[in-house]
Amino acid sequence: MLDNLVFSLNATVPVFLLMVLGLFLHRIGWMDDRFASYLNGFVFHLPLPVLLFRQLATVRIVEVWDAKFVVFCFAVTFLSVLIALLCSLPLRERALRGEFIQASYRSSAALLGVSLIMNMYGTGGMAPLMIIGAVPLYNVMAVLVLMVTAGEGKLDGALLRRTLRNVLLNPIIDGIALGFVWSALRIPMPAILDKFTSNVGALATPLGLMAMGATFSFKKALGRVKPALSASFLKLFGFEILFLPLAVSLGFRTEKLVAILVMLGSATTVSCYVMARAMGHEGVLSSSCVMLTTMLSAFSLTFWIFLMRSMGFI
Repeated sequence: MLDNLVFSLNATVPVFLLMVLGLFLHRIGWMDDRFASYLNGFVFHLPLPVLLFRQLATVRIVEVWDAKFVVFCFAVTFLSVLIALLCSLPLRERALRGEFIQASYRSSAALLGVSLIMNMYGTGGMAPLMIIGAVPLYNVMAVLVLMVTAGEGKLDGALLRRTLRNVLLNPIIDGIALGFVWSALRIPMPAILDKFTSNVGALATPLGLMAMGATFSFKKALGRVKPALSASFLKLFGFEILFLPLAVSLGFRTEKLVAILVMLGSATTVSCYVMARAMGHEGVLSSSCVMLTTMLSAFSLTFWIFLMRSMGFI
């Protein structure tokens, strides 16, 4: 039991300590909001795509591809959106429902998924396949939900086309796609390129997590307390209770199960707030969920990893 607890803490605490460091640097003035925003954009556009590219380009794709796993991630993400929609119905304000739905299902899956799995297993493992299954659907459904619940509630065809284009041009998706092609064509990785991509990719985890920590605000976390707590519970515990047993019954173990856990239960992504504001929503509930889940996921992820480790699944 103690060994399992130590394993769980070793998996999660180093990841969240980097976020605490970012929060500390923000408090002492070394990392202001503007710098944290630029840093987050930098990680999204360069180190993280490079990291995911290298992880796929240096393995044989036929050996790591798992259609069953990708389809599971897609299906569970879609079901999570529907469940969040049903849970949002008691909210009277339509705009608030949109923010609730998006914040309930949309995770920081790319950054936290890679960070946590690498910390546990030394490699990103199944994180790229999980991202393929979940992240494009994250973005498309977020636009649809926010569009329908904002203003007059009409679908904007131009915005939908822009969203699909942005999904295709997403640096993370492009990094994964390039890694797939590189691996499928069995292109050798020159030593210089291997070292270069290794060094650039190594920047993703520490810089990205510090940027996340620097944007944390206790004041924002209390902006819409009741709906934010409900959405946060759904995010950190509700989906896991529903879908982790299903994942186990389908035979997913170790890295795949951890990737599914992160997809379901990592902190709500910061881009939820950005997208909500850009599409005419208040944004307070979104920012509250981002802050609450960022703070509480350190404990919830440790709990789930400890539980699955104790049961022999990871």
